[in-house]
Amino acid sequence: MNIYRQKQVWKYALLLTAIFIGFSSLWYTNKLVKKLSEEEKKKVELWAQGTRQFANLSQDGDISFVFEVIKNNTTVPVILTDSRERIISFRNLDSASAQEPGYLSEQLRIMKARHQPIEITLPDNQKNYIFYKDSLILTKLRYYPYFQLGVIALFLLVSYLAFSSSRKAEQNQVWIGMAKETAHQLGTPLSSLMGWAEFLKSKGMGEEITSEIDKDVHRLHTITERFSKIGSKPVLLPVNFAEVVRNTIQYIRSRTSDKVNFLTEMPAEVIVPLNVPLFEWVIENICKNSVDAMSGAGTVTAKIAEEEDTVMLDISDTGKGISKSRYKTVFKPGFTTKSRGWGLGLSLSKRIVEEYHGGQIFVKQSELNKGSTIRIILRKSSLQGGAKS
Repeated sequence: MNIYRQKQVWKYALLLTAIFIGFSSLWYTNKLVKKLSEEEKKKVELWAQGTRQFANLSQDGDISFVFEVIKNNTTVPVILTDSRERIISFRNLDSASAQEPGYLSEQLRIMKARHQPIEITLPDNQKNYIFYKDSLILTKLRYYPYFQLGVIALFLLVSYLAFSSSRKAEQNQVWIGMAKETAHQLGTPLSSLMGWAEFLKSKGMGEEITSEIDKDVHRLHTITERFSKIGSKPVLLPVNFAEVVRNTIQYIRSRTSDKVNFLTEMPAEVIVPLNVPLFEWVIENICKNSVDAMSGAGTVTAKIAEEEDTVMLDISDTGKGISKSRYKTVFKPGFTTKSRGWGLGLSLSKRIVEEYHGGQIFVKQSELNKGSTIRIILRKSSLQGGAKS
């Protein structure tokens, strides 16, 4: 299991744990709400019983207990109506609001929607009805689990953003440190190789051999320059984008199997602000991934198209393709389908294109076992000396 998959497993495990905690809380609170709702219904029924007994008692009867029962309902809002639902009395509603027209009628409508009324049969066979709704405490408790889930979700979101920001900052520092250290370590053997190349020339070594050595030394110098620029603010200069792409493709073609056919479709000149050493790195990474996806045999095509303010570069291959679920995943650090490799090529490319050049890079389209197309979009206008790293 690669690094990316391990991270995904941990993310899903934490998410499932949070969901379990949230729904467990929701289940328990709803169970408690149901129990309290039943208790309140019993309280209203007892209040109705007290009202019924009060109506049946004579003036000389002992009504102290009945008054005590009615008085003890201090939480559940109730409205007593006659058989035509004309309001006779109410309890535990806002007395000030009750003076306003329509307030009691609106409360009665709400109560009718919430619970079935409790019927009271009077001695003269007339019927009264008691309507009620949940107490303020029960109402708050009913919505509490949703509030709790919201707090949990907010906490998870803030934690995730803080963790991601911290991790990204840490990764950036590691990348920058590793890149600059690599550039530093390459400096000494590169200087030595340049000296040996000059020495071989002075000894009459064949020009064909020394020319190839010079190319590789120049290549090492370019790689060292690339690593040294990571973490710094690159300078973007207006260059012929088409020429940069063609030269890079030519370099890769000369070092790739003859079974891979490279095609280019682009105008002679397209001026775009670029940092050439860094952007050549992007093209190389994409092309190398394409060659690997084709198992060393197939066709890689690079096309450039222009719009008014942007330039689009499409690099297509005839390889094994990418499933839609992995369109964004392929640009994450650590993702790789190869048994060897760190999975940093496309991640570096994304950073160079988006952070250093203010462009976009994404999988334009892909079909399994038929190939993929990576699209890069760059601005024609200057980015004022480079994007912020």
